[in-house]
Amino acid sequence: MNHSPVDGSVREPVEERLRAALAARANAVGPAELRPLRPPTDALRARRLSLRGTVVGLLALAAVAALVLFTLHGGTSRPAPPAHPPRPSVGTPSPVPSSASPTPVASPSAPEPDAR
Repeated sequence: MNHSPVDGSVREPVEERLRAALAARANAVGPAELRPLRPPTDALRARRLSLRGTVVGLLALAAVAALVLFTLHGGTSRPAPPAHPPRPSVGTPSPVPSSASPTPVASPSAPEPDAR
């Protein structure tokens, strides 16, 4: 069974029961159950300001630490360039050996023959 409230929306029975229970609880609370209104004390205000100052100080310290860390490590690192295939430093060897005979190289430790 849906009820049509004044605003034209349709409410479910569960919602109606919840609204009725909340209204009954609100009507059960009277001025005797409420505590007197007092302005906040200076100690509470000082503690809030102290906590706020501590949080701001810690955030500033973290920002400085992050700035130093990024400065020392060169900021954001760039990706490495793509790899290139290895290239020989000298021309590629031919599969056919050359017909010229190699010249002998004198070794520095061998004594030279006497030509007499």
